[in-house]
Order: sequence, then C-alpha cells, then structure tokens
Amino acid sequence: MKRSLSLFVIALVSLFSRDVNAQSVKWMSFEEAVEKSKTEKRKIFIDVFTEWCGWCKVMDKNTFPDPEVAKLLNEKFYPVKFDAEQTNDVVFRGTTFKFVPYGNKGVHQLAAALLNNQMSYPNFIFLDEDFRIIPLIQGSNSLPGYRKPQEFHLFLSYVGRDYYQKVSLQDYQKEYKSPYSGSASPGSGNNE
Repeated sequence: MKRSLSLFVIALVSLFSRDVNAQSVKWMSFEEAVEKSKTEKRKIFIDVFTEWCGWCKVMDKNTFPDPEVAKLLNEKFYPVKFDAEQTNDVVFRGTTFKFVPYGNKGVHQLAAALLNNQMSYPNFIFLDEDFRIIPLIQGSNSLPGYRKPQEFHLFLSYVGRDYYQKVSLQDYQKEYKSPYSGSASPGSGNNE
C-alpha cells in the first residue's frame, strides 16, 4: 500500500513538473535564435531589458509565465532575452555589435540599432523569418512598455499568426478573440 502511494505521488509530481515546464518560455540568446532560424524558419521575438529595470522584472514575473503567452512565444517565435547593457560582442549579418560604455553604464550597439536609439525598457522587437523588423506602432520599430498578459497576447497573436501581413493592428484588434474569458482587448470592448 505504501509503495503504491509512493509511486502515485512520484507520478503526480512528475506530471505537475512537466506541466509547469510546458508553460515556461524557452528563452534563447540572440545568436542561438538566428542560427536556429537559418535551418527552421520562424519569427524572432526579442525582449530588450536591463538588470535595473523594475517593469522588466514585472513582465518576467507576471506576463511571460502566463500559459497563453508562453505557448504563443514557444510555438510561433524563437524568444530571445537581450540585455541592452550586455558587454559581449554580437556578430549579426557580418557586423560586430559591441558594448559602448558611457558614464557608469553604457549600451549595446545591437540594442540601440534594434530600438532605433529610443532606449526604454522593457521593449520588444519582432523580426520576420528574414530578420527584418516588423513594426507594430507607426513611427516605431518596437513595442515599448510593460504589458499585462491579456494585452500582450493580442500583439503576439497578431504577429505570430501573420495577421500583420493582411490587416492593420487596429482592424485585427476589432476581430481579435481573447483566450482570457471576460477580459477586454486593448482599446476595444469585451471579446466574446
């Protein structure tokens, strides 16, 4: 009896552990995502952050662990965490991007290039399968600022499911069906 109970508990813990891991984002380095995309084409999602950014930590705690957000990031993108103040060189498309120190801190050239020198955190970049930036907001390469899971899912769905190639974000927002029951999509009424 005790042996059966022990086996049941072990099986239950194993099942729960797998379920939790299935819901976590499988983050990669920028270089890993680019390499993987060369053999298996997929869009790249880049979370540009800094260690001192409070809202970045809130995204890590509240938004990225959300099962719906993690599922879309893992299925439709190569998700990348990129520290805008990292000091390691990154070679991309024949160019070596470096850390540029100023004062007590500095900025990585790749972060500055991706964000068009509009350095705010957290900030998110979407690259298509050919490594071109997918702009979501007119006049900006990136999607800046903290986003709750319900709001963030809209953007991931729009890009991940290729709606950005067919309709404007505003038109997609009107038709978007949120997986969060009873929640409203940003800027619109409740989705049913």
